[in-house]
Amino acid sequence: MRWPRARVLTVIGLLVAGGLLWFAFLVSHDAPCGPAPVPPANTPLMKAIVYRCYGSPAVLRLENVAKPTPQPDEVLVRVHAASVNPLDWHYMRGQPYVMRMQIGYGRPEDPRIGVDFAGTVEAVGARVTRFKPGDEVFGGRDGAFGEYVTVRENRAVALKPANTTFAQSAALPIAAVTALQALRDQGRIHRGQRVLINGASGGVGTFAVQIAKSYGAEVTGVCSTRNLQMVRSIGADHVIDYTQEDFTHNGERYDLIVDTVATHSLLDYRRALTEKGALVLVGSASNGDWVGPLLIPLKQLILSPFVSQRLLFFLAHLTQDDLGVVAELVASGKLTPVIDRRYPLGEVADALRYVEQGHARGKIVIDVD
Repeated sequence: MRWPRARVLTVIGLLVAGGLLWFAFLVSHDAPCGPAPVPPANTPLMKAIVYRCYGSPAVLRLENVAKPTPQPDEVLVRVHAASVNPLDWHYMRGQPYVMRMQIGYGRPEDPRIGVDFAGTVEAVGARVTRFKPGDEVFGGRDGAFGEYVTVRENRAVALKPANTTFAQSAALPIAAVTALQALRDQGRIHRGQRVLINGASGGVGTFAVQIAKSYGAEVTGVCSTRNLQMVRSIGADHVIDYTQEDFTHNGERYDLIVDTVATHSLLDYRRALTEKGALVLVGSASNGDWVGPLLIPLKQLILSPFVSQRLLFFLAHLTQDDLGVVAELVASGKLTPVIDRRYPLGEVADALRYVEQGHARGKIVIDVD
């Protein structure tokens, strides 16, 4: 018996709709927080912040967990300081939901949280040649909100700048490397350009202002009234108070805009760019459940082929080489971390609550020891 075509299409449509509904449930479902597993007897322990389900900062717990052991190509770092990034907020919330395809459906597969760290090498694996016990290092590794991390010697770890504290070094990795890659690799910055940093008082923004100046650009920083003087103090040639003036409507044109908050439409950004200018979007004020900060990048992807300006979005990739570049900028005095607040390890939840408010000046640091 042959089914009518309409019935076949109806069945296919129902199956597709059912699959989409199941996938939507799978990625958006929040499983309850599970109990902390009991480590085997005689397991060396350390203190770390964990989250065993998605949700508000209330899901974060300070627990005793197994201390990691370095593999042959890894170093074991005693973490002295860490820093908070918007990425930590997204991991904690499990939003946008598409992230859960990587970090876990229902609850996180890895309960440890945090990325940026600075500390001292305590032990090295048998094949490690670049580092030795006692080296002061900084870098990025999942689980940085804890007393120890292990990281491969050729991955995101480098010697700490000698002229910085551990707190200052911990403030560097994600934010400074993001600013560097946005300006150098995506924006193709060069001397004499007019560069605007929207969100100049935030973590990435404070680094972007300073790095743009180190390239010889004329830099304009956009921030709120209370941060004007701070943004001037780190090298901005001009500052715009966004509560008083909209940089997309004042008639000025810029060769490069690095935007960390995405508070305008693409049409507005294009109005503020030169004919061959570039917009590099590295963040968004949108925290929607499903696509959240990815909405504007999707629009950029669609529009880019039809305009002369370059509309770009990217996610930074922590590399040992770029951590080295950042360290050199710090050592030469061209780059200085701006630290807003510091919290002890047991108050990471309060630090994340503060970051969620969106008014942090520079970086938030966690004192681990």
